[in-house]
Amino acid sequence: MDVSECESRTEGETVELQHFSHPHPLVSFKYQTVAREEVDPEAALCLGCDKPVEGWSYGCNQCEFYLHKGCAELELAPKIQHPFHPKHPLTLLPKSPHPGGRTVCDLCGKKFEGFVYNCNDCIFDLHINCALLHSSIAANFPNSLHHHPLHFIQNHNEEVGRDCSGCQKPLSGPIYHCLDCSYPTFFTLHKECVELPLEIYHPFDRKHPLTLLPQRPAHPEKCSCYLCKIQWSGFVYSCSLCNFELSVDDIVSPPTITNASHEHPWMLISKKMSFICDFCGIVGDHSPYLCATCNLVVHKNCIPLPRNIRITRHCHVICFSHSFQQNQVEDCMCRICYTEVDTSYGRYCCPASGCDYIAHAHCATNKSIWDGTIIKEGYDERHGPSNLITDVIEQISIEEIMVASKIKHSYHHHNLRLTFSGEIKDDSQCDGCMRPISTPFYSCEQCKFFLHKDCVELPKEMPHPFHKHLLTLSNSHGMVIHGFSYRCYKRDCGFHFDIQCMLLSDTLKHPSHEHSLVLVHNSEGTSCSACFKKLFSWDVAYRCMKRCDFSLDVGCASLLLTSWYKCDRHALTLTFSDDSEPSQLYCDLCEKRRKPNHWFYYCADCDNSLHIKCAIGDLTYMKLGNKLKIKGSGHRHPLTVVKNIWNCPPCKVCGEVCNGRALECKESECNFTVHRYCLWDLGGFI
Repeated sequence: MDVSECESRTEGETVELQHFSHPHPLVSFKYQTVAREEVDPEAALCLGCDKPVEGWSYGCNQCEFYLHKGCAELELAPKIQHPFHPKHPLTLLPKSPHPGGRTVCDLCGKKFEGFVYNCNDCIFDLHINCALLHSSIAANFPNSLHHHPLHFIQNHNEEVGRDCSGCQKPLSGPIYHCLDCSYPTFFTLHKECVELPLEIYHPFDRKHPLTLLPQRPAHPEKCSCYLCKIQWSGFVYSCSLCNFELSVDDIVSPPTITNASHEHPWMLISKKMSFICDFCGIVGDHSPYLCATCNLVVHKNCIPLPRNIRITRHCHVICFSHSFQQNQVEDCMCRICYTEVDTSYGRYCCPASGCDYIAHAHCATNKSIWDGTIIKEGYDERHGPSNLITDVIEQISIEEIMVASKIKHSYHHHNLRLTFSGEIKDDSQCDGCMRPISTPFYSCEQCKFFLHKDCVELPKEMPHPFHKHLLTLSNSHGMVIHGFSYRCYKRDCGFHFDIQCMLLSDTLKHPSHEHSLVLVHNSEGTSCSACFKKLFSWDVAYRCMKRCDFSLDVGCASLLLTSWYKCDRHALTLTFSDDSEPSQLYCDLCEKRRKPNHWFYYCADCDNSLHIKCAIGDLTYMKLGNKLKIKGSGHRHPLTVVKNIWNCPPCKVCGEVCNGRALECKESECNFTVHRYCLWDLGGFI
């Protein structure tokens, strides 16, 4: 954005400001932004508050530096003593001192760039808006509910964009916040939730008082109660003698509820009783709401279930339905949790012709699946915005189908021409997915730039099963994984997937296992059946849902079934088992032992067996010839991605010679070489 092209403050007058955060003078200008539902990734950001520039602002004509008028003219103390960090004073800095200049606020947990109040001794940072909140220490909060002191924040604003840890509803108004439980674990409460009584007598259990607990007591594994099914993690009122629990929201229930998604009012049955919710199919034990006209009994929290939503697990809008089906559909599986859906109760279905997508009500509306956006009635998906980043220049007809033969791609400055056949060099890679190039592909006639036809046709925006926002296609120059990737440009998100992981399907039929595998999140307590690496709660993996105890991490599941290596004239086949004697379990390339039952590549013609890494090399998704600079290593030169360096010095970290790809310094008389898997020991990349 050129500041000189924007509207000046007054005609013929230029207002300049010399700000402490920037070496050049800043010029006042007025910038109009277009209101959008999604954040524009190309929008200019204020370097003070990290929000889009709009209205009267200040900017630098020499570099991309902008400040809102309020941020630029705000009188900020160079040092403050803040109640969030009483040990040391906080120093105002124009940007975070951390490498890369991007940090996480220790109050709100959001990533940001720009002004920061910093304590270098404690590595403590406060976003400018959070630092200006007025706070005091809360007294007499029971240790049984939380063991750290809480800060009372009177002038809370939208910066603490999280749900209340007690009632699980969005935070608003005055709040209490625990500084000791900051990122990534937060404990923040509404003022009203802090003031809840520790014991109450409730009509449902007149004999015993209900005690306020910070979380529900442990339930049996695979418990089917309502709180377990919705994964309730807030406060509960509990009676241990009766095994009875109420959420904070259950304490006060209005006698009648009206909702726009249902034409009749809902009437409360204030009674401890067992019922099955007609909307979600989960058992309840108290206080259902009744629609006498439709003869429906539902949980209070199921009443506001939206009619039309879009989730990232499916490409179409899905619709909520509670109409009953007398005949149960066979093999009707939820496409999110992969357990049976009882169509006698409510569920979300896809209305698109020929699409059989179905999901449980609470699976589809889970916060990790759905971002809360409700689709209005009458929405037509066919008339949405264009989702292409390629311009077609020439077309040809192939069997009466028009195919683009010459294109202009947004991520390359020359035209690309389609190739269906021809000689392909062994080291040619697709600049989109970094896989070896194969036909059909598009190539540049002026430089070594290749794109598979499938990579050219990638949409500008795509959903992903494990992220609730739409992801935008970007070109990942300078990253550990080169080529295209999909990123989330929500201000506090930063979610990122490379092309290979982005295109993983929900299900996989792999030749190594007889049953279909399902892509799942949270694989705690399992191991990959190919490499036997332990999987953790944050890992994504393909798992067999038929109790086979078979799992594949994403890396092993996406291995090529055949591979070529220059020392063997035949194709190598990915092999899943080996009946050889233990004395024969050696790699014919590196001559080191192979682990029993670990997958390997094998050539039957030559009787050659190779480790996975020896066969395909390392850094397979990095572009040959690209350069990277390592931070924190003491090595001042950039390193080049190279292949098959037999006579090079050994890796500076592990001491072994690389048999595949590695990073090598090309400066004269510099013998620096490092493997990819040793990079993080040196500090990573710049």
